[in-house]
Amino acid sequence: MCGGSLYPSRASVSSAGPVDPDSTVETQNKGGGLPAPAPPAQSSDHGSVVVPERKDMPEFVVTALLAPSRLSLKLLRALVMILVYLAALVAAFVYSCVALTNVLCHPRRGCCGRQRSAPECLRDPTLGEHCFLTLRSSGLRLHYVSAGRGNGPLMLFLHGFPENWFSWRYQLREFQSHFHVVAVDLRGYSPSDAPKDVDCYTVDLLLTDIKDIILGLGYSKCILVSHDWGAALAWDFSVYFPSLVDRMIVVSGPPMSVFQEYSTRHIGQLFRSNYIFLFQLPWLPEKLLSLSDFQILKSIFTHHKKGIPRLSPCELEAFLYPFSHPGGLSGPINYYRNVFRNFPLEPKELSKPTLLLWGEKDFSLQQGLVEAIESHFVPGRLESHILPGSGHWIPQSHPEEMHQYMWAFLQDLLG
Repeated sequence: MCGGSLYPSRASVSSAGPVDPDSTVETQNKGGGLPAPAPPAQSSDHGSVVVPERKDMPEFVVTALLAPSRLSLKLLRALVMILVYLAALVAAFVYSCVALTNVLCHPRRGCCGRQRSAPECLRDPTLGEHCFLTLRSSGLRLHYVSAGRGNGPLMLFLHGFPENWFSWRYQLREFQSHFHVVAVDLRGYSPSDAPKDVDCYTVDLLLTDIKDIILGLGYSKCILVSHDWGAALAWDFSVYFPSLVDRMIVVSGPPMSVFQEYSTRHIGQLFRSNYIFLFQLPWLPEKLLSLSDFQILKSIFTHHKKGIPRLSPCELEAFLYPFSHPGGLSGPINYYRNVFRNFPLEPKELSKPTLLLWGEKDFSLQQGLVEAIESHFVPGRLESHILPGSGHWIPQSHPEEMHQYMWAFLQDLLG
């Protein structure tokens, strides 16, 4: 069901994303509509100028003219991939040292992660009902938690890495009184289906999943709330499927094209994103993250400055539990193994009404990305806020502040 990538190269002049089945495409000339036929030649007996019939340029000429550009693009991509894999080797060395240190410091934990059972907090009935949805396009079954059906419009939550639906627990409780809230486990995240092939995690397939979720739940549009990787997908989804998105609420996540453009100009952002290079390698990232019973992941969640404050042991287990299944890390890491597939990406104009929340002390994303995002927006469509003292995990670390901004942003929909 995965097939080849349908996601086109953004460097192409004719690039376009996945097509909304409800949309139509028009070919326009200067006056709109279909191109006008060539005017007929007029007789020279009346002094009129004879207009020659238009002839298309031979295909071999077009190919020859485009050849230098295509060759330059291929060379650029080859150079980028060489640099990426060199950075991957450096990152592998650093993370290997960290992982082996964890093993030596905690020898009883062993050299792999133990398989876990679902913690009690995942079964909290106040968060909603656990359901599965079979996607129309791929046939995959995705797990989601749903609450508030019939209380208002669909509010769909997309999580990031290394998280799952449980990262939206505060928002599920807060908004179920006025919205149908749905937090989904994206493909690759247990208990949702997790194809093994890397090609099953291209962006076009992930966007199609979101479309199938909205339509499969019986809605024609939604309020799309997203964080981290979910945010990267939400930005593209609003461009390629605009009719399915009413509003956007994005937390700590730039569009992939903006991130790419910004990172090439700010070397500090590349250092913050060093794990992306590690994740380009096969099997090694999964092994390093699972060493010493997932100690690297535990550190990400519980670090005294960079982690999620007040995270209980049960809540920590809720995030580790899906990754402890055999192959549980491969699906999520495969997202990253596709990020350089379409380099370079073409920036797009963003126009969907959006609330953007960013952490002042985000350890993985620089504040400068907010200004970079604003530069690609239609004026008046973006409302952005940088939350003082907050880091990368705003939905869990500062839910009250996030909810205040969300209620104000959605006020006109409450009726």
